[in-house]
Amino acid sequence: MINSLTKYADLPARAAMSTIFILSGISKISAFEETQGYLEAFGLPGFLLAPTTAFEILAGLALLVGFKTRYIALVLAGFTVVTALVFHRDFADQLQQIMFLKNIAIAGGLLLLAKTGAPTFSFEKTANP
Repeated sequence: MINSLTKYADLPARAAMSTIFILSGISKISAFEETQGYLEAFGLPGFLLAPTTAFEILAGLALLVGFKTRYIALVLAGFTVVTALVFHRDFADQLQQIMFLKNIAIAGGLLLLAKTGAPTFSFEKTANP
């Protein structure tokens, strides 16, 4: 019973998890200077913004279409944990604590995708029928 209910669960899971990276990357483009200042306020060099933006958008799109899903999900999980540790470690601030836990939860979902891959409706499935 559960297998028939979850047979296609990877598609909405990939769509849900990829959306946060795609939209985050796009928002960085629309507020580039402000985001660069935000990075620098945390002691990171501003030049990291362009490659980070490209990574978020491209990795998000790859996850969405199911291209190299297991690898992309694993790298995104690591990226998400690192961003949690860098930007959301002020646990005295309840909002930052929630953001930290949200990132850890997203990383957990990504690790599940790294384990399962994209068995349905994916580039991988089309390329390897």
